[in-house]
Amino acid sequence: MARYRGPKSKIARKFNEPIFGTDKVLERKNYPPGMHGNQRRRKKQSEYAVQLAEKQKAKYTYGILEKQFSNLFKKANAKSGITGEALLQLCETRLDNIVFRLGIAKTRDAARQLVSHRHITVNGEILNIPSYTVKIGDIIGIREKSKSLEVINNSLAASTTKHDWLEWNASSMTGVLNAVPSREQIPENIKEQLIVELYSK
Repeated sequence: MARYRGPKSKIARKFNEPIFGTDKVLERKNYPPGMHGNQRRRKKQSEYAVQLAEKQKAKYTYGILEKQFSNLFKKANAKSGITGEALLQLCETRLDNIVFRLGIAKTRDAARQLVSHRHITVNGEILNIPSYTVKIGDIIGIREKSKSLEVINNSLAASTTKHDWLEWNASSMTGVLNAVPSREQIPENIKEQLIVELYSK
């Protein structure tokens, strides 16, 4: 399965969540997509369907493919502590997500593109692997030649959200991962326990 490149509003309406950011279409049509719109009578979903939908929502939110997500779950399951929280922490510490959280890119898709196109550095070295797991103390920066890019500067100027577990230095245009975020610090509306139950079957 290739990465989803279809209409994002359709996916947001499917889960009734603005998972790709503010969505005017979702605000206007807050019901599932389809020719019958909100006229359709929907059957009560099975337990499996609810769990599967939650996993799909998490995958779309973080832009992760099935095999990658399955591997992340295996890593989370092998860790001590709460598996669901560990899964979200692994998603949050991906390089593309960190670039997004720091405000270098407006969306995770844009962050993934910046990483893939070699605009991002980790500890001074260019790294073009979006799935790279950032470690505590790692310094995430912007390549010197890329600091003048309009798309990056516009995103940084518009960024207002700060995260306690990340530190941003505007003068050097670098960020540091100070800690792995706790579940309370992760704003995504994902019921991770349902994903754990799905994979545990």
